[in-house]
Amino acid sequence: MKAFSAAAGPKLMLDPGSVLDIGSCWIGGVDLAPGRAIPDDGDPRIDHSLEGFLFTCGPDHIRHPEPIEKHADGKKYPLHGSFSSHPAEIVFWDAQEEGAECRARVPVTMANGGTALLERHWRIDGATGEVSLADKLTNTGTKAFAPVHMYHMNIGAWLFDDHVKLTGRMLGGGGFPWNFGEDPGGVFCVPAKEAGEQWAQVALGPIAAIGGLTLKVKFRTDTLPHLQIWRNQQAPAHVLGIEPVSHRWVSRYELAEKGELHQLKPGRSIDYALRFCFV
Repeated sequence: MKAFSAAAGPKLMLDPGSVLDIGSCWIGGVDLAPGRAIPDDGDPRIDHSLEGFLFTCGPDHIRHPEPIEKHADGKKYPLHGSFSSHPAEIVFWDAQEEGAECRARVPVTMANGGTALLERHWRIDGATGEVSLADKLTNTGTKAFAPVHMYHMNIGAWLFDDHVKLTGRMLGGGGFPWNFGEDPGGVFCVPAKEAGEQWAQVALGPIAAIGGLTLKVKFRTDTLPHLQIWRNQQAPAHVLGIEPVSHRWVSRYELAEKGELHQLKPGRSIDYALRFCFV
């Protein structure tokens, strides 16, 4: 892990061994990452990624395994896609009090044998503490594939009390308590794109364990038009996830039937972006 921070904002531990995702996210002396308080889905790649504050799903699959199209042997996409465990090549790194910035290249081999390149750009504004992530995915293979993408932002829910709420325009009634639904947890996915707006925002807080700060997450809605939220308090899990996502929470078959799995041709690219801050 490599420490990444500026004068303001969180101290992030970036993981060069897995897509340069975020491991720990420190606010003062508190790490918001869930660590081992996560469900075990039987895939060590994903166990490692889920322990952290942010990991990236895709580029060929998101969510749970489903059969790879046109594979007669029944082979499935891996849990949450092929990104996890691909090492990042850091090509620029400058972390100072007035601001921090790094860039990395992540060549990816996908489950169907195709290849892609993720170009990742992290920044922290030293004045406001806002963290920005910009991702560019390019098809470097010889065949088109359907790009799918999801950011998992996972927070240890033992940090929450009864005053913590989720708020956002896309949520029913504008928001509700973090422990929504029935115990021990659940998941939902809603449209996040508002007419005329390029970014959506969801907030979680106030979190007394970090001095009453609220986590605000913004994401680009042209390529991440949905928001998925999940929580799991089935021991030993104790986690809540904020997940901007490219596609609805339905099967790949249904997405394809509805014409929602658009193809990325060889040499073409697609961009995703996310921002977050604690205020």
